[in-house]
Amino acid sequence: MQDANKGQAEELDGQFLHVGIVQARFNEDITNALAKACIAELEALGVSSIDHVMVPGALEVPVALQAMAERAEYDALIALGCIIRGETYHFELVANESGAGVSRVSLDYNLPIANAILTTENLEQAIARQTEKGRDAARVAVEMACIMDDLAADMAELADDTDEEDPAR
Repeated sequence: MQDANKGQAEELDGQFLHVGIVQARFNEDITNALAKACIAELEALGVSSIDHVMVPGALEVPVALQAMAERAEYDALIALGCIIRGETYHFELVANESGAGVSRVSLDYNLPIANAILTTENLEQAIARQTEKGRDAARVAVEMACIMDDLAADMAELADDTDEEDPAR
């Protein structure tokens, strides 16, 4: 929802993060604006290691995300695209399948993926959201990468504590 109350995240620091972006080329004016806003926000958050790849459309985004995830060098990924409702069922197919694919890659690789594939009723809605959603995707990626890093450190500390308590290990 545009202008939604998103809550306030802590100060975000992406200085040491490596982020990958997959951008769909379909509806390129919108996706270029998404990418521009996203990259500018990543840089404002201190991220300097950014890889950016283009794919034909939203349905191709998940497979490119998967290829990037398999490299095991990214702290977070970002999916950018724009699907505008047309006169056929194709809108639902593309929206549902691209969204499901993005989620599956994230869960399969335990890797945060900010999904900024816009699904709108018309071009005007897409234009109204392109900058805000691009920035949001950058912030989500950085915040989730930091959260995942903190969770991994907590788990490692817990494992160390367990090893110290059980001399049989």
